[in-house]
Amino acid sequence: MDEARGNARARHAVIFLGPPGAGKGTQAKEVAHRQAVAHLSTGDMFREHVSQGTELGLRAKPIMARGELVPDEIVLGMIEERLMRPDCASGFVLDGFPRTLPQAEQMDRKLVTLGYGKPVVIHFVVDRSSLLRRLTGRRMCAVCGRIYHIYDRPSRMPGLCDDDGGALMQRQDDTEAVIKDRLAVYDRQTEPLVEYYRTHGKLWELDAGAEVESVTKAVMKILDGNGNR
Repeated sequence: MDEARGNARARHAVIFLGPPGAGKGTQAKEVAHRQAVAHLSTGDMFREHVSQGTELGLRAKPIMARGELVPDEIVLGMIEERLMRPDCASGFVLDGFPRTLPQAEQMDRKLVTLGYGKPVVIHFVVDRSSLLRRLTGRRMCAVCGRIYHIYDRPSRMPGLCDDDGGALMQRQDDTEAVIKDRLAVYDRQTEPLVEYYRTHGKLWELDAGAEVESVTKAVMKILDGNGNR
């Protein structure tokens, strides 16, 4: 009986919502590690399916090449395929999806069908000035892809990667003008999504402007209260 309750308790879907730069990816990796569950990223799924030439990948590739949004049915198909893998048997942490109300509604139905039940949804809240500082200060090694931050996590030699000496580049979508546009799109798409989860009693709001470890502890406290450990 206790074992059955433990298994049911462990099989949870955890979804991180938040604007670009809120730290969802960093926290998802750390929390998934501590929870011993899978960390899921739609970006990783796209790359895997395209590189392996799967049916879903072949459908998504030309759409991505045109710079268009991949239809929900393809994204949800990739997520469903990923959730069927053994490492998701005890649960998972998903960041970057859903982004719209229709996606959230479809995702909810899929999670119920797959036996996960209602997801635990954590909304990462960060003020806009902090987001701009985080994103405009981000730099990536052109060789290995390691991420630095000119304010919070600089390299030892300015402009050069500590690991391989590669040049540190600012991504095109990390410029202030692009970031402001991305945040405006996020606001339009996500406001109804946040309200949807709040109405359904599944939303926890978290101040994600603190240090990384403090945010991790706050996330773990929420998950502990929902029987995820």
